[in-house]
Amino acid sequence: MSTSIDDLLSFEEEPAGPAVPSRGGRVRLVLRTLLVTAAIVAAVVAGLRVVGLQVSLWIVVAGVLALLAVRRVTEALSPPPPPRGGYRAPAGEEPGSWNWAARDALRMAINGWKVPLDWSDTRPERFTKVILPRIGELADERLRQKHGLTRESDPARARTLLGEPLWVFLGTPSRRTPSPRELAAIVAELEKL
Repeated sequence: MSTSIDDLLSFEEEPAGPAVPSRGGRVRLVLRTLLVTAAIVAAVVAGLRVVGLQVSLWIVVAGVLALLAVRRVTEALSPPPPPRGGYRAPAGEEPGSWNWAARDALRMAINGWKVPLDWSDTRPERFTKVILPRIGELADERLRQKHGLTRESDPARARTLLGEPLWVFLGTPSRRTPSPRELAAIVAELEKL
């Protein structure tokens, strides 16, 4: 089984299933539905009698229940309302899209690395404290998934698998922030695991 760093950084929203009400909630829902149905049926039957029409009570009840069911389904399928408070859709989103809660996983992953990398550009100690542990976690995760070990659990084998340049990079605090080319080489080595 092959897992790339992109797979580790991907984000998938789980579909929100319908909430299953508790037993007390179900009873309350049934009672409310019965009361609403009875009120609407009474109003419809009274209205029909005023006009001089007679329709079977069961047909009216079935019609009202059908309308309530359609209403419930359309409420469940309707998009959520846009958030209040001056929300602006981020650049790159489709205009008029209704999925306000969705987030772009790629943008989140890039920003999760971009901001700390930008900060560490002028402060190498920040790179050592923030970025290097993240890269180490990625290396440990790759080692765990592919080989069933981490740098801590089996250092000798991890050193062999990572290779000397990557092992030294992860184990030795850098006095300067690596260049983008050097970081690309490190990521390529991680991908080879």
